Amino acid sequence: MKNFADTKKLLNDSSLFYYLSTAMDGTYAYVNNHYNTEFAHVSNNLVGQPYHITMHQDDVQTCIEVAEKCFENPTKLFPATIRKHDGKGGYVYTQWEYKAMLDDQNNPLGILCLGYNITKFVGEQSLLKKANEVIEKNSLAMKNINFQQSHLIRAPLSNIIGLTQIIDKSLLDTNTSNICEMILESSKQLDNVIRSIITISKT
Repeated sequence: MKNFADTKKLLNDSSLFYYLSTAMDGTYAYVNNHYNTEFAHVSNNLVGQPYHITMHQDDVQTCIEVAEKCFENPTKLFPATIRKHDGKGGYVYTQWEYKAMLDDQNNPLGILCLGYNITKFVGEQSLLKKANEVIEKNSLAMKNINFQQSHLIRAPLSNIIGLTQIIDKSLLDTNTSNICEMILESSKQLDNVIRSIITISKT
């Protein structure tokens, strides 16, 4: 267990990483200062306390499953994401790597755990997900607008332009003929505006 002692000495005062070990009875055997300080609201002395008192009840099963994998493959590290009580009625998200602790005869002694706080990352991921959902929703709305402008609006507008153009102006008085020309010109202008909106929305 010399490696554990060396690592414990190195990480005992870490301001970033949580470093701890649990015994086979499921209690904390060691916690570094950072972990002890962060979760002092749960207990002033975590050593000897059940490991699950700091975490969300639904994540206990995750710890059990990861611990089983550790003892099945004692040379490997296994990840776990665990929610911990923040002392304010909520939770902080923590990311861990677990490894089995064995004695010189390869008998299980407990679990080594190295972790850190990922709450900010999880929050940013949540915001990014919401932003992507808004973008996707807006993209769908723009597609619907493009369809409506291209097919539902421009189609009857094109008919107005066509009908205005085929009216025999010679059969109309000057005033009515001028009105037809104004209708035609306004229709073309509106058509150009719709085309421009479609082009902009596609880009």
